[in-house]
Amino acid sequence: MRKTLKTIGLAAAVSALALPAFAAEEVKIGVPSWTGAQAIAHLLGAVVETRIGGTVEYVPGNNATIFQAMDQGKGDIDVHPDVWLPNQESFTKEYVDGKKTVTLSSNSYAGNQGFCVSKDFAAAHNITDIADLGRPDVAALMDSDGNGKGEMWIGAPGWASANVNEVKVRDYGLGDFIEPIRAEESVKTARVKDSIAKGEGYAFYCYTPHAIWYMFDVVMLTEPAYDPAKYVMVQPSDDPDWFAKSNVASKDDLKKVQIAWSNSLADRSPAIAEFFANFELTADDVSSFAFEISGNGRDPAEVAREWIEANPDRVDAWLGL
Repeated sequence: MRKTLKTIGLAAAVSALALPAFAAEEVKIGVPSWTGAQAIAHLLGAVVETRIGGTVEYVPGNNATIFQAMDQGKGDIDVHPDVWLPNQESFTKEYVDGKKTVTLSSNSYAGNQGFCVSKDFAAAHNITDIADLGRPDVAALMDSDGNGKGEMWIGAPGWASANVNEVKVRDYGLGDFIEPIRAEESVKTARVKDSIAKGEGYAFYCYTPHAIWYMFDVVMLTEPAYDPAKYVMVQPSDDPDWFAKSNVASKDDLKKVQIAWSNSLADRSPAIAEFFANFELTADDVSSFAFEISGNGRDPAEVAREWIEANPDRVDAWLGL
């Protein structure tokens, strides 16, 4: 009994002495441009601030910038909140498997990618499959600038998925009918809203989880089933001749989506690194976050703190409590 009391007393003393260091822990969170990543970034940050007592800085950046900063390990950016695989596999192969400077979480949620149109547009013109976008009558209805091709948003600049989708436009035989457009996701969302309001045709890259499913009545088009033999994707980071060397003529396989963080974080902020290793979300969680942020226009930090208050048991599990 006396030994047990001494042990408890020592643990309490160590905890008390550790409080200043614990509170001093800090992290810089990379924030990619898509809404789901922004939501997860702020959830990570809110847990660090409210439950760990650390400090957080949010750093906007694309995939290449975030991974390069994590690789350097200087604390410029410590974590990528939404790594889609195999989309970003060129980065994980280099920094996780090769240089071993970045850790990839073992916890993931599933992502599904495709192309969408509004349900009304699909029903009115019998559009069910990606090949239907190559019909001249459909392409003409999607041509808002009069250049003879229908526009389709394929993703934002810097997205690996946008590169895949550009190859798909070619290999699905849509190049003569569809113009692939790269723009920030906010531009796409505004265009979807406008096209539905005006009854115009518009196609766009879509995926789950995402707020779009809560915001508008849209439908994902069918594609040829995923076939690894017909899905050979070379990213620009691997080869400057990536477009010519790629061949993608099937649907994407379901994705694994995880967070990744710099290995140097374990030395600088061990409690935060341990939290990252335990962190886990579902696709429904992310869709809900994204809708509150982009659909309802709420502040990401407010949404994150509200979720933390409503889910204390899950947050405790992430913190090993």
